[in-house]
Amino acid sequence: MRKFAETYASRTGTYFCVEPGTTAVVLEGLAKHKDELGSPLCPCRYYEDKAAEVASAYWNCPCVPMRERQECHCMLFLPEDNPFAGQSQTISMDTIHREIQQV
Repeated sequence: MRKFAETYASRTGTYFCVEPGTTAVVLEGLAKHKDELGSPLCPCRYYEDKAAEVASAYWNCPCVPMRERQECHCMLFLPEDNPFAGQSQTISMDTIHREIQQV
């Protein structure tokens, strides 16, 4: 998921959150959903039926709001003018592991 997110951020001109913990937690959630459900379902929402949501594909990352309007509710992909946008489109595995351990 990290490589996907880095590539997608670069391709769309978006940036990760200035707070690396936010990026790490979202990437972890996406990876867990990909492993468990077969698709990177947005981890920032509640679903009555995750399998049905995966099938609809609306909230599979990148979700429809992100693809259509560059609106990422998870704050993973942020436009440059967003006050929470950092300056990075990359994150190391060491940073992800360190941030996840602090949660």
